Formats: sequence, structure tokens, C-alpha cells
Amino acid sequence: MNKEKRLELHYKLIDILGSQNVYFQPPPSKKMEYPCIVYSLIAPQLVHADNKNYFKHDAYSIVYMGKNIETETPDRIEELQYCTAERPYSKDNLHYFPFRIYL
Repeated sequence: MNKEKRLELHYKLIDILGSQNVYFQPPPSKKMEYPCIVYSLIAPQLVHADNKNYFKHDAYSIVYMGKNIETETPDRIEELQYCTAERPYSKDNLHYFPFRIYL
């Protein structure tokens, strides 16, 4: 994991959300304030050549969580380079907008 790139992503997410409610791999006991963004490291994207790992891209799961479904925040997250949206869903009166990003 490249810590500099992760911190750069963290500050971009704070800017997009407009608050400090951005959490990196929070423990289950962490009380979060909504709306918020939670992101965590996931399996990297590997590029192979000559039967070897040629290049590795760190990958992160990003989830925007909020009570307002009509927000522009998910659209702003999706504009990040190498970011793709996944299927949104609702649970326990919260709306979840998941994304995957490669750094």
C-alpha cells in the first residue's frame, strides 16, 4: 500500500464530502456521523506479463452513506480517476453508494 496515495485519496474524499466524516477502515465499534464516506483497502489489481506480476495497482472500496438519496456526492466520487460505481442499495434508513478505485 502506498501511504502517500492513500492520504491523497483521503483528502480528496474530505473535499468531496465537505466534512471530516471520512473513515479509513473503521473498527465496528466506531460511531460514525452521517453523511460519511468509508473506504478500505481491497485486493489489488495485478497486471501480468511473462507469467510474472508486472504491475500492481492498489485498490480501495469506497462507500458513501447518507440519509438523503438526492445528493451530488456520489456523482463527485465517481468523477475521480480510475473510479467505478457499483450497485447502490438502502438498509436501515441509510442509502449506500459503493465504488471501487485503483491508485
